[in-house]
Amino acid sequence: MSSDTSLYQMLDRSMPVAPLAIIALPSATELGQKVSQYISSFRKSVDEEGGAVPFHDDYYKDNYLLNVSLERSPTGEGRAVLLESARGKDVFILVDVMNWTVTYPMNGFINHMSPDDHFQDLKRVLSAIQGKARRITVIMPFLYEGRQHHRGMLESLDAANMLNELFDLGIDNFITFDAHDPRIASVAPLDNFDNFVSPYQFLLALLKSVDDLHVDKEHVVVISPDEGALDRTVYFANVIGADTGMFYKRRDYSRIVGGKNPIVAHEFLGTNLAGKDAIIIDDMISSGGSMLDTSRQLKEQMHAGRVFICTTFGLFTDGLEAFDKAYEAGWFDKVVCTNLTWLPPELLERPYFAVADMSKYLATIIDYFNHDASISNIMVSTHKLQELLMEYNSHMRKALKNSEVDSLE
Repeated sequence: MSSDTSLYQMLDRSMPVAPLAIIALPSATELGQKVSQYISSFRKSVDEEGGAVPFHDDYYKDNYLLNVSLERSPTGEGRAVLLESARGKDVFILVDVMNWTVTYPMNGFINHMSPDDHFQDLKRVLSAIQGKARRITVIMPFLYEGRQHHRGMLESLDAANMLNELFDLGIDNFITFDAHDPRIASVAPLDNFDNFVSPYQFLLALLKSVDDLHVDKEHVVVISPDEGALDRTVYFANVIGADTGMFYKRRDYSRIVGGKNPIVAHEFLGTNLAGKDAIIIDDMISSGGSMLDTSRQLKEQMHAGRVFICTTFGLFTDGLEAFDKAYEAGWFDKVVCTNLTWLPPELLERPYFAVADMSKYLATIIDYFNHDASISNIMVSTHKLQELLMEYNSHMRKALKNSEVDSLE
C-alpha cells in the first residue's frame, strides 16, 4: 500500500464537512482540472482497496469542478453566474490573480485582466453563491497585492484591505502560498489564514532535472537573494544540511524610480562558494533583474560551480530574453518555478527550466480541509524532505560504488 493511500484511508475515518466543490476561475482552469483529477484518483484508489465509506452520494466523482460563467458586456461591466448549485457544499475557489492572458472586451478593445480585475471577479463569484454554501475557502496562491503589505508613508494597504473584505463577504478560510511577508496574517488574527510553502517540490524538481547533484554541506550552499527571503532559505539549508549565504540590496534612498528606491548593488554575506553549487531560494521572479545580477555575481565573482534558481512564482514580467542571454553566458544552470501561477508556454520549452508541480500537493490540502483534518503533517515538509534526501543519496552512493567497480574492472 502506498503512503498516499494510507493517508487517505486515515482521512476517511473522519466525516467530510460537506460535498466537495471546486470553482476554478478562468485564471486557474488548468490547475483546477489537475487538482480535481488528483482528488478523484485519491478517493477511488482508497475505495478500490476497501478502505473508504462513502458519507454522501457525491463523495466519489470523476470531476469536482463546479461550473461558473464570468461574463462581460461591451462596456466592460461583468457578472458571475453559477451554472450549478453550491447549496450545502464545501466550496473551494481557486484564482490566479497574476494570469494576464485572460482577456475581456471593452468599448471595442481587448483588455488583459489585471490583478484588480481577477479580485473583482472573485468577489462576484462570492456574491453569486449568496451564502448558500456550507463553507467557502478561497485559494489564492499568489497573494493579491502581497508586496503592498506594510505602510512606510501615506499609502494604501491593499493586501490588508483585500483580506478584510473577503472575510466580510463570508469566506471561512483563506489559503495562499509563500506570502511575500507571512506577517500579513496578523491583519485578521481571528480568521483562518494558511500560508503554505514549497521546499519539497523545489528539491524534487532539482533532483529529477539535474545530474550529479550532491546535496550536502561540502557541495551545496543555499543563497538568499535579499533579507526578505532569509527565513525560507535558512529553513531549506538546515533541512538539507547545507550552509547559507545572503545578499543584501544597497539602495539609493534619495530617489524613487518605478515606485521604489533603485538598487545600487547586491552585497554578499556568507561562506566561500568556490566550486560549490548554489541554490537560490525566493518567493518570486518578477522582471528577474535582481535575480540575474545575483546569479552573475555567484558565477563570475564568487566562482560558484552551478547556480540553480528556485522561486515559487515565475512571473517574468519583462519576458524571457534576459534569461536566455544569461543562460548562454553561463550565469545560471537551472530555473525552477511552481505551476501555481500561469507560466508562458515558451518557458516550458527552455532547456534551463523545470516545473515544480504543485497540483498534487494542492489536491492533498483541499482533501484534508474537506475532511476537517489536521494539516500539520502536510504544512511542515521536513520529514518528507529528509526521506527524499535519504532515498536520493542512497541511490547516489550505489551509483558511485558501481562506477568504482567498473573502473577497477
